[in-house]
Amino acid sequence: MIKVKRDMVSRIVTFTALVFVSVFAVLCLLPFVMMVSASFSSENAIMTRGVGILPRDLSLEAYSIALRSPKYLIGAYIVSIILTVTGTAIGLFLISMTGYALYRPDFFIRNKISFYFYFTTLFSAGLAPSYIWMTRYLHLKNSYLAVLLPLLMSPWLIILMRNFMRSIPFEITESGKIDGAGDFRIFFSLVFPMLKPALATIGLFLALSYWNEWYNSMLYIPGLDYKPLQYYLYRIVNEAAALKNSVAGANVPIGALPSTTLKMATAVLTTGPIILLYPFVQKYFISGIVVGSVKG
Repeated sequence: MIKVKRDMVSRIVTFTALVFVSVFAVLCLLPFVMMVSASFSSENAIMTRGVGILPRDLSLEAYSIALRSPKYLIGAYIVSIILTVTGTAIGLFLISMTGYALYRPDFFIRNKISFYFYFTTLFSAGLAPSYIWMTRYLHLKNSYLAVLLPLLMSPWLIILMRNFMRSIPFEITESGKIDGAGDFRIFFSLVFPMLKPALATIGLFLALSYWNEWYNSMLYIPGLDYKPLQYYLYRIVNEAAALKNSVAGANVPIGALPSTTLKMATAVLTTGPIILLYPFVQKYFISGIVVGSVKG
């Protein structure tokens, strides 16, 4: 009898948890559905009746404006993909090597170096010194390296990698030394294969940073023909908003000029690839976050 009651209570708890998670998932998905719906609606319908789950007065005008120059849009996608793949690969290599060095107990100055990394999270030199350094001393004006280099390493990601490294027994490194392996051989042969959760987690953060990057593009590469995707669409939205403000006093109906729907359309174009990528790294992403946050 007691076992039956326990089974019943367990089923009720499981059912309640499933209902709660399902409702929460729907609430999380609803804003994205409304964003897609608004992107396929007319501007006038959005202004008069608001955004709904289904498109109001189906219209492709926002996408026609966003896709008005296929050549530059495709170029923007290619630039963003190259920057994202290259930056993520190089960043993972540098961050994993740095995290491994800071994790090694036999590295006697690791705490001092960790302090310098942590110090940069509290204080920043600001925009002016960074701009002067990138343009006058590194001569990276109108170079994609000005977008690639600043995002390669993040102090927070280095700390996350170091914390994950602490879950790996140091005896593995010592066993490699006993067998006569060097530091690089130990890292790539013994330690690196155990970093899949951390690499997937940090790789996703790096990929998101590069994919969503537009600020450095605005500062350092205004003269290049092909901009990263986020900055390219950002310019389209700003041009549409400026055009709408310029004709506000004319006899052109404001609802005929897409602004809100264009923002939604550009959001759909930029978030789509990342949403398709996330399911493939979700398992490693969750485990990496849990381990990296729990370990000292």
